[in-house]
Amino acid sequence: MKKALIAFGMLLMAAPAHADLTHKISSSVQLTVDSAASQATRLGSTYSVTGNNLTVTTEGGLGTLTSGSAVGYTPTSYTAPSTGTYSLTESFIEGDVIPTGTTVSSGVVGTLPAFGSVTTTAGGVAGSLAGTIDSTHTIGLTAGGAGTSATGQFITEITVK
Repeated sequence: MKKALIAFGMLLMAAPAHADLTHKISSSVQLTVDSAASQATRLGSTYSVTGNNLTVTTEGGLGTLTSGSAVGYTPTSYTAPSTGTYSLTESFIEGDVIPTGTTVSSGVVGTLPAFGSVTTTAGGVAGSLAGTIDSTHTIGLTAGGAGTSATGQFITEITVK
């Protein structure tokens, strides 16, 4: 009996354990559909004439700028000398026509702008894109169309201090 009392007394002298226990659970689903975008730079019309030892008979140049149509040009007419040398350089670059606009429907660019410099990115199509997490932390992801992504995660954390 004395041994039991000594053992019981030693238990009473032991310091109590102060342990904090933290348990965290989180889950999430992220669904992403890419957006459509188009960036364009219009090119202007240019006309250039360089020459020597020529006579201009009819002066040419750029046409009139009308919204929604091309500029156009009229070439210059020249008379060359009957003897001797001459040089002529004439160039014309037709600028971009002003379009009616680019439309985006359901994330898709149906009509692309016809400019000198265009970068177009088609948007994603959600289609059957879906994501779920149930009470048992089961993640269900359903693929969508092009330009989509689905990410699901379940995190459990236990901290003992």
